[in-house]
Amino acid sequence: MNKLLALLLTAVFLISCESETVYSEIKAMDGQWGAEEVVEFKIPQLDSLKKYNLFLNIRNTNDYKYNNLFLIVNMNFPNGKTVADTLEYRMANPDGSWMGQGIGAVKENKLWYKENVQFFEEGIYTVEIAQAMRNNGDVEGVTKLEGITDVGFSIEEASKQ
Repeated sequence: MNKLLALLLTAVFLISCESETVYSEIKAMDGQWGAEEVVEFKIPQLDSLKKYNLFLNIRNTNDYKYNNLFLIVNMNFPNGKTVADTLEYRMANPDGSWMGQGIGAVKENKLWYKENVQFFEEGIYTVEIAQAMRNNGDVEGVTKLEGITDVGFSIEEASKQ
């Protein structure tokens, strides 16, 4: 009887914890991210009446030697329009400890990209993400950004408040 009750409570708990995530994809980076390497995500057709929050998901290891991360993100609309953003994210706290979630050497950072977005146009949207890191005083970018293991993109339904 106790096992049945525990199973029932677990099922109710899992159902009540339904996620707002409608799309999530992660691509492995082989431990480094090349300066010319663009990571692309094709967004599935979404409800044009709903609003969504967009996130970039970055996993890094202790081999990552910067406390921030510069990214260039392009959102390509089905009609050919492109919106380009140059973004900077903090990856470490002032004491040097990594931000993000995870136990051990790998930390996952869920980074805000855009809030309350609606996808009005019918067709395929694509998101392209490239790293834009530079060492202080250098004109040229970092050719091999070490310590980045995965780059991802996710979409969640915006809260109805």
